[in-house]
Amino acid sequence: MSSSKYQFIHNIIPHLSPSQKGQGRANVNIALAKYWGKRDIELNLPTNSSLSISLPGLGTETTIQWIDNSKDTITLNDQPCKPEQPFAARLSHFLEPFRPDPQGGFEIKTHNSVPTAAGLASSASGYAALVLALNDCFQWQLDLKSLSLLARLGSGSASRSVYDGFAIWHQGQQQDGMDSFAEKIDQAWSNLKIGLLEIDISEKPIGSTQGMQQTVNHCELYQAWPQKAEKDVVTLQSAIANQDFTLLGTTAENNALSMHATMLATWPPICYFQPDSIQAMQQVWQLRAQGTEVYFTMDAGPNLKLLFLEKDQQQLKESFPNLKVIHPFSVESETTT
Repeated sequence: MSSSKYQFIHNIIPHLSPSQKGQGRANVNIALAKYWGKRDIELNLPTNSSLSISLPGLGTETTIQWIDNSKDTITLNDQPCKPEQPFAARLSHFLEPFRPDPQGGFEIKTHNSVPTAAGLASSASGYAALVLALNDCFQWQLDLKSLSLLARLGSGSASRSVYDGFAIWHQGQQQDGMDSFAEKIDQAWSNLKIGLLEIDISEKPIGSTQGMQQTVNHCELYQAWPQKAEKDVVTLQSAIANQDFTLLGTTAENNALSMHATMLATWPPICYFQPDSIQAMQQVWQLRAQGTEVYFTMDAGPNLKLLFLEKDQQQLKESFPNLKVIHPFSVESETTT
């Protein structure tokens, strides 16, 4: 781990003396304006700003405790992880700057309510929950901006998962990354619904980090992406402020398709779509043509997330019987199937 990363972290945290077992919980989020591409890989600094909405009821719960004279022990969904497994190795690497003593280790127990590494934003909620647990364990009492900065180091989109509701992650301009953080957009939208359409929840063959850097390095079309993404963030902010669902949906769907277009145009090409993904897209377009206003967005994976209003929920459930409906701004934050 580079000295710049250590310096970044120690500019934020006040001390390294764990006082108790720490707990943290964070929701997954889906980006309506995507993060795709890094200007600094080590510090997870993005080439563009992004904007997301969290999915209450879906996410990660993590506990962490420091154990003297021990090695890291990591449990995922009640299953012990071997140190060489990618999930455990990545977690231990992230924790290096937070160790108060090289002779000890962390005991980490984490539970995901969404599949891991399947394009459903488990890393976003995972690293946000881990940072919240560290904050509790060390009693740092950090504000949300600082927690967002730390979560970003584990997974860029985790910077947004420390918040509920809408959040914007600012690209930032500083080389040290201190101005690249997320903040909450304080706006509720009571009748906005999100539908999860799971096509394939197995681990994807190309991870997001590998996929985005391959795109940045080998896609001539990519140079147009950051400017478009920044424009989409501004448009979405306006749509949220005015609760303009048509503007929100058209912008989010076009943004997702534009991101995937850069992947398809890279070499070797990257395609997260599966035949059922294409079929679902076409079904969404057909429903819109018939008068049901529904839009989709897709992250780096084959699964679709549908955007629609409460009045069309029954129609969407009939059209997609396996749809999981999320109510982002309801009092109970319920999830229905």
